[in-house]
Amino acid sequence: MAKVLLAGGSGLIAAHILRILLERGYTVITTVRSQEKGDHIIKAQPESLKPKLSYATVGDIAQRDAFNAFDDPILDVLQPAINGTVGILKAIEYAPQAKRVVITSSFAAIVNTESPPKVYDESSWNPITWDESLSDKSKTYRGSKVSNDVCRKGGMGILDKEKPSFDVTTINPPLVYGPVTHHLENLDRLNTSNLIIRDIIQGKYKDNPLPPTGTFLFTDVRDLTLAHVRAIEVPEAGGKRFFVVAGHGSHKQIVDGLRKTHPGLSSRLPENPQDDFPTDVYGYDNSRAREILGIDFKPLQDCIKDTATSLLGLGA
Repeated sequence: MAKVLLAGGSGLIAAHILRILLERGYTVITTVRSQEKGDHIIKAQPESLKPKLSYATVGDIAQRDAFNAFDDPILDVLQPAINGTVGILKAIEYAPQAKRVVITSSFAAIVNTESPPKVYDESSWNPITWDESLSDKSKTYRGSKVSNDVCRKGGMGILDKEKPSFDVTTINPPLVYGPVTHHLENLDRLNTSNLIIRDIIQGKYKDNPLPPTGTFLFTDVRDLTLAHVRAIEVPEAGGKRFFVVAGHGSHKQIVDGLRKTHPGLSSRLPENPQDDFPTDVYGYDNSRAREILGIDFKPLQDCIKDTATSLLGLGA
């Protein structure tokens, strides 16, 4: 079975990808920022899978928490996003045995906040310009994701000019909910999407308004990670971009789902939360992920149920 290099193995998405790869017989080398994180990853695996897993400790390819607080949008966010992607792709050029690179991008590289299309799909691109990316933090974040994804668009010239031995597939998810399988120092280290579920089940919004949903699309981390693995296995996935989205959702719908699946949490949940789900919400087309990668997407309620069970098991 092939060998896979998995960058950043200690995160939510990577932890799920890692388990699927090992269970399918791949030999995996993952990168971590410290030996402690690497040891946690090894320890979490079943004994039968450990011989096929190793890790390498590497420095940051981009500044940690850059999107939470930064002074210079170019030096602190945009340039690290570009350099991180370009640096990895250039390094892989020295590995002629490499056949495919799968990049995790984001819906932020697809979304058009000024003039959204009726339906988002892989042909949709965030039209934000470099100058617009410098104007405020939310635009800087979206600009960084476009920069990260732009090698697929041809803008960096790496794939067009240098003709490497590998092709590149890009995965673009919206909000990512799902069960936690990786080591966490504490529940504040959850991914941003899962944090809202933690806050709801802890009663933070029992007597307070729900925050704006923002993005009305979600995907289950288990479907997302299977998409990554299928992207390296399916020949037809090479050179393509995949909008890996399960469906619509809102914070009120999360509350309603929790009330059904975890009635014991009812005393912590808001009684009559406002729903900000728009009547003219944008549509989505996930047919490429379904047809080429074979993803059968989980519905929101199943996703939220399993996520809440996971978080409660961690002490939420």
